[in-house]
Amino acid sequence: MKKCLCLLALFCASFVNAQEENEEKQPEGWSSEGNISLLFNQSAFNAEWTGGGTSNIAGNLLFNYDFNYLKDNFTWENKILVDYGLTRQRGDNFPRKTSDRLELNSIAGKQVQDSNWFYSLFLNFRTQVTKGYKFSEDAETGETIRTEYTNFFSPAYLQFGPGMLWKKSENFYVNIAPATGRLIFVDSDFTTGPDYTNGDYFGIDEGKSSRFELGTSVSAYAKFDIVKNVRMENLLNLYSNYLEEAQNVDIDYTMNMKMKINDYLSTNLIFQAIYDDNAVKGFQIREVFGLGFNYSF
Repeated sequence: MKKCLCLLALFCASFVNAQEENEEKQPEGWSSEGNISLLFNQSAFNAEWTGGGTSNIAGNLLFNYDFNYLKDNFTWENKILVDYGLTRQRGDNFPRKTSDRLELNSIAGKQVQDSNWFYSLFLNFRTQVTKGYKFSEDAETGETIRTEYTNFFSPAYLQFGPGMLWKKSENFYVNIAPATGRLIFVDSDFTTGPDYTNGDYFGIDEGKSSRFELGTSVSAYAKFDIVKNVRMENLLNLYSNYLEEAQNVDIDYTMNMKMKINDYLSTNLIFQAIYDDNAVKGFQIREVFGLGFNYSF
C-alpha cells in the first residue's frame, strides 16, 4: 500500500509544473478530440546473416477518443480506448497478440465552491476484443500448440462509485473513490471442469461467471508536452478490495509517448505495467515502440 501511495504522489508531483505551463481552459458545452494511429515495426534477416535473429513483422492499432462536457460547475469527462496489436515471426504457425484492450472511462463531477475539488461519480469498463491463447510445444512433434485462455468479456471489469475529484484541467486530474464496487465477468466454461481450483481464473469460484468486490479506487490522468512535438499521456488506476486481502493493491499504469514528425507520422512509445494477483502473481509488463501513422479528428 505504501508503494502505491508513493507512486501516486510521484505521478502527481512530476506533472504539476508541466501542467501549469501547458494549461488550456476547457470550453463550455461539448468538446471532443480523437486520434487513430497504426504503429508498425519489422525485422528481416537473410540466410547468410550470422549474428542471429528471426524475421518478424508487427502492427499495433490505437484508437483514442475523448468527449467532454462542461457547464458552470458541472463537468463530465469521457474517454474510449482501443489498443490492439499482433506480431508474426517466421516459422510460427500462428500470429500472437502483443496487446488487446477495450476501455471506457467516465467521470462526472460537481464543483465544490470555487476550488479544484468536485463531488464525483465514476465508471470504468475494461475488457478485450478477441480470443487470447497460451502457447506450448508438443513434446513429440515439436509443433506449437495454442490453448484458448481468454475471450471478449472474459474477463471484463466494471467499476463504479462515488468519490472526490481533484481537477486542474481536462488534461490533469485525480479521482478518489473510497466506496467502489467492482464486478469481474468471465465465461463459465473457463471455470468448469475437474481440474479447476477455486480462484485460479481471475479469482472466480468454480462454475461461476462473476465476482463482486468492494474497495477503494484511485485513478489519475495526465497529458502534457515534454518538449515541442513530444507529448506524453499517462493513465494510472489503483484498486484495493476490502473484502479480501486489502493489502494487495491492483495497479494498472499506461504511458503513451508520441514524438511528432508531421501531421500524419510520429514515433510512438507505449509502456504498460499491470499488477493483479488474481490473474498473475507478479507484474505484467508490455512495451511497444514503432513508427506511427496518425489521423486526428
